[in-house]
Amino acid sequence: MQGWARELGFSQIGVAGVDLSAAEQGLMQWLAEGFHGEMHYMQAHGLKRARPAELVPGTVSVITARMDYLPRDTPMDTPGGWQAIEFDRLARPTEAIVSVYARGRDYHKVLRARLQKLSERIAEAVGPFGHRVFTDSAPVLEAELARRSGQGWRGKHTLVLSREAGSMFFLGEIYLDMALEPTAPVTAHCGSCQACMDVCPTQAIVAPHRVDARRCISYLTIEHAGPIPLELRPLMGNRIYGCDDCQLVCPWNKYAHASSLPDFDARAGLVGQSLVQLFAWDEPTFLRLTEGGPIRRIGHERWLRNIAVALGNALRATADAGEQLALRAALAARAEDPSPLVREHVAWALTQGI
Repeated sequence: MQGWARELGFSQIGVAGVDLSAAEQGLMQWLAEGFHGEMHYMQAHGLKRARPAELVPGTVSVITARMDYLPRDTPMDTPGGWQAIEFDRLARPTEAIVSVYARGRDYHKVLRARLQKLSERIAEAVGPFGHRVFTDSAPVLEAELARRSGQGWRGKHTLVLSREAGSMFFLGEIYLDMALEPTAPVTAHCGSCQACMDVCPTQAIVAPHRVDARRCISYLTIEHAGPIPLELRPLMGNRIYGCDDCQLVCPWNKYAHASSLPDFDARAGLVGQSLVQLFAWDEPTFLRLTEGGPIRRIGHERWLRNIAVALGNALRATADAGEQLALRAALAARAEDPSPLVREHVAWALTQGI
C-alpha cells in the first residue's frame, strides 16, 4: 500500500483506529473558550469530529495520508534553507506574502482525487469495501488521526511534525469499513523549544498545543469575514493570505521535502509581487488568476481587505518617498470602493505612517 501511495504522490500513509474519545475533552474545551472564532461549523458538528463511526456509519479504520507541498523548485540547499528565503520576503514590507501552501492548485482537489485512486487500488487488491475520502473538508480530527497513525507528533503550534519531513505537508483520510492493523504513533520531539510560540506575530499560540484562532493571521485573512480587529492589523505585516511564521522558524522544517507533483508549484503573480500590483486586480482578474486555487474561496472583497491592511503596514514600515507615494495612490484609488468593508480598511490604512 505504501508503494501505491508513493506512486500517487503521497509521502507516507498510516492507519488509525476510530476510538478518539481521549481527544473529546480537549476539543470541547477549545470550543467552550471560543477559540474557534467564527468557524461555526466547528461547533455545529460537535463530537462527530472525534467519532469517525458517527460521521460515516460502519467505519472501523482510518487510513491517513501525508503529501508534501513545497514547490518542486524550492531551493533546499541555500544557506539557511528555504525558510531563510521566506523570511527575507517577509522583511520586504511592500511585497505581498501568500502562504506557501496556497500558491499552487487547491490541495482539496488534488488530495481528494488521489485518495480516491488509492481507494480504488486497494479495492482491486482486496475486493470492494465501503469508504469515504476526506481532506480538510468535513468534521474530521485530521491532526489527531495523523498523530495516532504515526505520521508525526503534535507540535506546540498544534500542527503535525515529522522528524523526516517537518510540517510542510497536507493530510488526508480514507474512512473505511474494513479492519486494518493500526500503525504505531511516534514520540514527540519538541522538547523545550518554543520558537513557534515566540515568533507568532499576534501571539495566537496562547499555550503549548493551544491556538486561539481569533488571533491567528491565517484565520483572520481566510476564515474571518468581517472587519479585522484594529489591534491586530499592525501585527499582520505584509501577509495577505495565511501565515507560515510558526513553520518557518521550526527547526524540524529544515527536513521538509519538495513535492513530487507540479500541482503545488507557485502560480505566476502570487510570489514576488508588490502589494500595489495585487491591489489593482479587479474582480474578473482575481477570479481568473485564482481559478482552481485555494485563494479564490475568500472572494475579491476579502482579498482587497487583506491587502489594504498590508498597504497600511507598508506605509508605516517604509521611509522611501517614492514607495510612500505609490502606496498612498493605490489606496486612494479605492477610497470610494463599493464595499463598505474595503472602504473602512482603506481609510484605516491611509492613516498609517503619518
